[in-house]
Parts: sequence; structure tokens; C-alpha cells
Amino acid sequence: MPLRPGRAFLAAFLLGAATVLGFAPFGLAPLPMFTAAGLLWLWQEAAAPRRAAVLGFAFGLGLFLAGVSWVYVSLHQFGAMPALLAAIATLLFCAFLALFPALVGYLQAQLQRPGTSRQLLLTPALWVLAEWVRDWIFTGFPWLALGYSQAASPLGGYAPLIGVFGLSWLVWLGAGMLLALVRAGGRAAALAGLALLVAAGYALKQVEWTQPQGAPVTVSLAQGNIPQELKWDEARFAATVQLYRRMTEASAARLTILPETAIPRFLDLLDPALLRSLAQSARSHGGDLIIGLPLRDAPGRYFNSVLGLGTSPTQRYDKNHLVPFGEFIPPGFGWVLSVLQIPLTDFSRGSVAQAPLALAGQKIAVNICYEDAFGEEIIRALPDATLLANVSNVAWFGHSLAPHQHLQIAQLRALETGRTMLRATNTGMTAIIDHHGNIASVLPPFTQGTLNGSAQGRSGATPYVRWGNAPVIALALLGCGLAALRRRTAAAAL
Repeated sequence: MPLRPGRAFLAAFLLGAATVLGFAPFGLAPLPMFTAAGLLWLWQEAAAPRRAAVLGFAFGLGLFLAGVSWVYVSLHQFGAMPALLAAIATLLFCAFLALFPALVGYLQAQLQRPGTSRQLLLTPALWVLAEWVRDWIFTGFPWLALGYSQAASPLGGYAPLIGVFGLSWLVWLGAGMLLALVRAGGRAAALAGLALLVAAGYALKQVEWTQPQGAPVTVSLAQGNIPQELKWDEARFAATVQLYRRMTEASAARLTILPETAIPRFLDLLDPALLRSLAQSARSHGGDLIIGLPLRDAPGRYFNSVLGLGTSPTQRYDKNHLVPFGEFIPPGFGWVLSVLQIPLTDFSRGSVAQAPLALAGQKIAVNICYEDAFGEEIIRALPDATLLANVSNVAWFGHSLAPHQHLQIAQLRALETGRTMLRATNTGMTAIIDHHGNIASVLPPFTQGTLNGSAQGRSGATPYVRWGNAPVIALALLGCGLAALRRRTAAAAL
């Protein structure tokens, strides 16, 4: 018996909120399949496209309110936005994100009658397309794509082939088979399909898509744990510099990495002796140093950057994918500056084509902050790059789910590329992730320390590095096109 509209809305909302438990730090990877199966059931009971859209919106609202409400922390606690206004802004942001599942709900009801083909083909294709559009529209916000929940599950083995959006498709494929298990007929086939899906993923995890490149490199990843409210305080600057100087001098690694904007002052305003001493500390043991700091090369043009110093020639990477409202203000939103108190909100974009940094005998593809959330941007530097490195400052989001979710995103990038990912963060999660997406070691968040270990450079290209998201998106578009054509043909025959 179908649920009443109010109860169905609440059920969809709770299913969406529960889906967050499938992501880090909870790690209940099978759960998104079950919650997606629940949403599929609700959609099948809601024949009208508008009602299906409402249920999709409810699911999305639960998912994003539970999963990314840490946006409120950055707006209110660190951006000084009044609490009520920050809460409204967070709600509106999550409601906007919920429009994507709402559109999926509408289209899957509009394009095809309920049935197994919709469960296994059309709905997964529509969901993948919605996640893909969310990945780039308005500069993109791919957080909580369902595929990320599978980073440590057997399904993660498919990542080098089909990327995170392909994993999202598999989550929905599994959801359709779960729903088939409770329907009359086809239960044996559905059970066999689920077993095959998981077994093949486990087998793919054993495949070595890339090859070792050179000897392992010793690394030291610094986590300064500078509170966000003090990070840009001029009175704190000397103490910050001294902290990172001590960490650098204590390192004997071939490669030392400091977090995003570890030195919170423009390069041209620094005492040149500081950089010389940092470079000398690295050179003293034949090593190199990656350090995050802001740079400017012309009036009105400044960049969120890293410098490579030490034994190798000095090199630079400028962040290309900037955070709206955090690093630049979109046109028409200048008034936000009167509400938020965020330093350096008008960064310039770095070039799309930037070579990996040649440091410590490796070619390192550096990405800053949430740039690692965009898989096709990471693979621009591949297969040339042998290591991935991310420098971040997630202190903006306090003691929330954000640092754990960001680490899980980095796991997917390591899986997709077959490369070790090194993460140096201000407050967490500083980690070494191997080329199979396993977290080899990690520092506890909100602690000060240095993570020492080794990283193996790798060469070669996974299928995802070669083709990116194109095959999965093309397949999704083909599936939706066939469904639309079939519907049109059926309507013409009536």
C-alpha cells in the first residue's frame, strides 16, 4: 500500500539523511544501496512525475542537510555571518543541491513506466548525469556523490575503470537488484547479480594498473594545527613561521610538505632570509620542500599557490579551481563581502596547463584544497605525474564531517589514477594514501605533528586516466536517449 504523501516525504528525507552514514567517517558502505533501493520503491509507488520529484527533493534535502551542513560553520563561526542568516543560507544551499535528485525523480517517472528496466538502466543513468552536472555547474560541488561511499568497499575496484560516477551507477544498479529481491520473480537472478558485482569489484582491486617508478621517497607531512581564527592574525605570524621552520628543520625526508597557506603572507612581503633558510634546511639532507603561501605577480592579481624549494630548482603551482565566496566572489554577489569576514576573497585562477613539480626525483601533481574533488582536473597532469599531493586547510569547517569526507575523496583520486596521494593539512586529515586507495597512515585531526613515511612513485595510466568520465557519461546519455525514444514510440502507437 502506498504511503500517504506526508509520510512518503518524511520517509524519503530520512532515507537521504541515513545515506550519509555510508560515507566517512562512518563507513557503512553498503548502506547507500539500501537507501537508494528505498527511494526506488517510493518512486515506483509515486506514479505522477511531480510527486516523484517531491520525493527526490526530500531525499536530497535529507542527504545534504545531514552531510554538508558544515557549510554553516564556515559562514557563521569563521565568516562572522549572523547565525540566522548563516542557517538560512545553508538551508537554501542544501535545497539547491536537492533539486538534482528532484529532477532525477521527475524524469524517471516521466520517461518510463515502473519496472526492472527502470531500476537497472534509466534511474542509474539519470542519477549519474545529475551528479556529473553538479560536478561542473556554477564551478561545481561534487560532494556526496554516491560513488565516494565505496572508496574502501569491494566496488572501489571499479574506480580505475569508470571513476566515481561509474561507482555511483553501480550503487544504483545494486539498489535495483536489492529491490528485485523483495519482488516476486527474478530473485535468483538478482542475488546472482549482486554476488557477481561484488566479486568482480574485489578481483579488480587486485589488479596493478600502474608500475613503480624509481625507489620509494621518504616524506614528512606537516600538520601545524593553527586555529582558523588565529591563522591570519598578524600578531600570530611570527609564531606560525617559527612552528613550520622547526618542523622543516626536524625533517630528514627527501620530500617535506607544508599545508595550504602555511605561511599566511604574500611572498613579496616575506623576509628573503626566511625562504633561504627553509630551502637550506631541505638541501642540507638532499631534500625538497613544498610550501603553501599566497603569491602576487601584478597589481590586483594574486594566487593561492605552492612553492617547491630545496635541492631541485624553485618551482610554483597556482590553484586553478577556486572556491566561490571563499576565494572569489561571483559576479553580482559583491554585497556578500559586507556580511562575511574572509581574507583574500579575490584570488586569480592559475593556468589550466601547469606541469607537475619536479621534486625529490619525482613528478608531483599538486592540487590545493578541494581541487582534488574534481577527478578530470586531477588527470590533466597524468600520466606524466608519478605522485599526487594535496595541501589543504579544512579548519574552516571545524569539528565536522568535512575533513573525513575530504580524505575519502582523496582515496578515490588515488584509486582512479593508480597513484599515491600525499595530504598535508592544517588541522586534518593529514595522510598517506597508497595507489590502491588504502590509507597507509594518518594523523589524528586537530593535533599538531608530522606524519613521516614513504611514497612509491608510479608510472602508467589507468583506463580512467586515459578516458576520464566520457565513457560513463556517454553511456548515461545513450540510456536516457533510448528511454526517451522508446517512450515516444509507445506514445505514437497508441
